[in-house]
Amino acid sequence: MTQQEKVVSGLENVLAFESKIAYIDGNKPELSIRGYDIKDIAHRLTFEDMAFLLWNGRVPSAVERTAFAAELTDLRRVPDQVLDLLRKTPASAHPMAMLRTAVSLLGALDADADDLSPDGLVRKAKSLMAKFPTIVAAQVRIQAGKTPMEPAPWLGHAANFYHMVSGRSPDEVTRKTLDTALVLYAEHETNASTFAARVVAGTQSDFYSAVVAGIGAIKGPLHGGAIDEAMRMFMEVGSPEKAAAYVDAALAAKRKLPGFGHRVYKAGDPRAAELRVMAQALADATGERKWFDVAVATEKRMGETKNIIPNVDYFAAPVLYQLGFPMDLMTNVVATSRIAGWSAHILEQYANNRLVRPRALYTGPHGLRLEQ
Repeated sequence: MTQQEKVVSGLENVLAFESKIAYIDGNKPELSIRGYDIKDIAHRLTFEDMAFLLWNGRVPSAVERTAFAAELTDLRRVPDQVLDLLRKTPASAHPMAMLRTAVSLLGALDADADDLSPDGLVRKAKSLMAKFPTIVAAQVRIQAGKTPMEPAPWLGHAANFYHMVSGRSPDEVTRKTLDTALVLYAEHETNASTFAARVVAGTQSDFYSAVVAGIGAIKGPLHGGAIDEAMRMFMEVGSPEKAAAYVDAALAAKRKLPGFGHRVYKAGDPRAAELRVMAQALADATGERKWFDVAVATEKRMGETKNIIPNVDYFAAPVLYQLGFPMDLMTNVVATSRIAGWSAHILEQYANNRLVRPRALYTGPHGLRLEQ
């Protein structure tokens, strides 16, 4: 086998694209967005600011911030056909499959879906970012047997999202917590879903198809779906006192525990550290400590036995659950954030495109002949 024929399993550390969007150093650890450290911007930017930064390479001015937020507000409503789809989908359907299908329907309803001009692409990015919370909030309410809420034009992106889920405006602690969680999840370099989105964009297919590919990838439990699994684990643990026994039994059975470990980060996930602080602050503010305490006890036992630290999904799970998002819809919330990062990468791919076409090392037979 020549060096050119070497297979890199999982494409680990393979550089597939040049990008100006995000940088990760898994040994520090560091995540920077357009040159800004995530720890510096996580609590200082709104989600709207984060999207503007991702798409434009700079933080918006006051005038740009107001105009951008107004554009997004005007785009929040979704067509009745999408809400009808959500209502008619069987309850047994996976929530991420429903989101994926809803985005496909939005693409089918867009007469300019195949417009790949820069302005046309940005229009789609804004529209989808504005509509994702409306779709996911409708999913939450329909699942609970409630009527979907209309978007509230007087509220910002995160506050409106919470309003459409809960039916009430959030207090400042709740709004800030959700806003920061969305910022933290917005972008994470060339992860599996971002790579999938860029591959589809690289074929010159439409924006919606690229986003649908991202949704399909992030649905998996080895990617965004891990957050649902982490919350399910906390519920199985039940109480902090049972955490050590649960971890020991799981490890003895050679089961992997969701929310631990990461392909890139070797010294911890900087987003996880921020979410741990947020989870504790939310527990302190509300007095509802159960799931935070379970998470801490489980983390402690994993550290004692395997020296493995949590990733971003671990403490995000109790944060989102305490904010009122059902366990099986948490990945949908992650997608509601990641649409900003996917869009940035899709726009970058279209602007400097080359078809992504890797090869496979063939390991099957040669020289076979059909019998006469």
